[in-house]
Amino acid sequence: MGNRPTIQMVAELAGVSRGTVDRVLNDRPHVNGEVRQRVLEAIRQLGYISPREVYRRQADAAIRPLTLGVLLPNWEGQFRTEVTEGVRQACEELEESKVRVLVRRCETDLPQEAVELLEAMKTEGAEGFAVCAVNDPTIQNWIAASVEEGIPCVTFNSDLPESGRLCFVGQDIRQAGRVAAGLLFKCVDRQGPILATAGNLKFDGHRQRLDGFRERLAELGFPAEQIIVRETYNDYETTLRVVSESLENWPDLRGIYMANLSVSGCCAAIQRAGMTGRVHVVCHDVNETVRQLIHSGAVDFTIPQDLTRQGHAPLLLLRDHLRKKKPLESGQFQGQINILCMENLEGQ
Repeated sequence: MGNRPTIQMVAELAGVSRGTVDRVLNDRPHVNGEVRQRVLEAIRQLGYISPREVYRRQADAAIRPLTLGVLLPNWEGQFRTEVTEGVRQACEELEESKVRVLVRRCETDLPQEAVELLEAMKTEGAEGFAVCAVNDPTIQNWIAASVEEGIPCVTFNSDLPESGRLCFVGQDIRQAGRVAAGLLFKCVDRQGPILATAGNLKFDGHRQRLDGFRERLAELGFPAEQIIVRETYNDYETTLRVVSESLENWPDLRGIYMANLSVSGCCAAIQRAGMTGRVHVVCHDVNETVRQLIHSGAVDFTIPQDLTRQGHAPLLLLRDHLRKKKPLESGQFQGQINILCMENLEGQ
């Protein structure tokens, strides 16, 4: 009995307070992503099971199986890796409580493909869905009809705000774009032009970032005509070409806002043009490539988000909603927005 792992043992192994462990156990906000992973790893190593979890498992053993569906976009790189890890962790937790998870990934941005995958999962028995998809009326209508049928849908990373979804899990995307605008405005000394690249403006997340960025620049008095907007579809070669062409067409370009993936393509174009250090770059998310670009001075700032949690939290929210009738709040934002630069990158 005395050898049973305790919350204090988890806190000591993770190097955090008991309060932090409690916040992680209850999936509360205001916990750094790296700290959250450290606590989860300590829980795994020790085999700790909270009293709440023991009770939940006992209750789950008496109820019927449940099937949930996850729809992912066709994005590669960090998003796919980290969100997939979050889904995997959720699947492990849910398996013991008789919850099966179906995961489908779009190959294109075509709305009809997304609807077909969602419908196929519903045919396989899915009773709730976690969705990250292009913001299109076809998908919105499908989700609205499903919610009307009593099938809850949670969006993550990129929202579908007009769909009737019950909850969105992710960063306050518009505010993140506003933060990026404030950073780049200071970097360029209030002078333009500025290039703003978005992955695909059919995704609400990409559009909201850009809208927040332009909104804040307008408040700061930056001329709208000095903001050049281009889509790059999260593709390295497309980003390389778009940034290269922009540097050629606007040789006095002062800054680039990467509201999308393929930051390495942007920095490669700047380097080829011999403008490294002259063109400031602000981007989102952090991985090994972005760390190296920040250390080299190619990227000035990045605004990270917890992609693993975005894959993990929706499934647990759906489980609790369907099993315990727990209401879903309309927004589950990931705490305060952090900024990383060369000076505070270590350990992130």
